[in-house]
Amino acid sequence: SPNVKDAPVSVRFDDFDKKAIRVLNSIIEETGCEIVVSSDWKLHATLEELGDYYESQGIIKRPIATTPNMVDCTWHIDKEWYWPVRWELEMFRVVEIRQYLYDNPQITHWVAVDDLNMGKNGEDWKNWAIDNFVLTPKSNEGIKQLGIKEKIIKFLND
Repeated sequence: SPNVKDAPVSVRFDDFDKKAIRVLNSIIEETGCEIVVSSDWKLHATLEELGDYYESQGIIKRPIATTPNMVDCTWHIDKEWYWPVRWELEMFRVVEIRQYLYDNPQITHWVAVDDLNMGKNGEDWKNWAIDNFVLTPKSNEGIKQLGIKEKIIKFLND
C-alpha cells in the first residue's frame, strides 16, 4: 500500500469541527497562546504540513512545534516510574509533553488538552500525570464541551 505520508494532508486528516475551530480561535485571541502538537498527527505530517492544514481549516495560528517522540525522550530515565500497561499511551504522551517542557524552560503557562486521560484524578499511582491538563472525555465533542474553554484559558492566563 502507498505510504500515507505521500497522500495529500487533506486525505490524511479529518476536517476539524467548525465550532471547535471557533472555540480554539477565541482561546488563541484571548490568551495569545501558541500551539504545540502532541497528538499522533505529528507522526503523519511535517510541522509545515500541519501548519498548512491548520490554516486551511481556518485556525488563526500555525503550530510552532511538535513534542518529541518517546524514543527521543531522556529527561525521565533516572526517575522511578510505574508503568501500568493499560495506561501506556497516556504515559508516552505525558513523557513527550514533559520532555518538550524540559527542553523549553522558558514556557511558564501551558495546558495539555486531550481525550486521553493524562491527569492525576486522585489516583496515587498516577504520579507521572500532569497538573496542567484539561480532559475532553467525549472525543466527538472536544473543546466544544461546556466549561472546557474556560478551564483551558484559566491555565494559560493564571
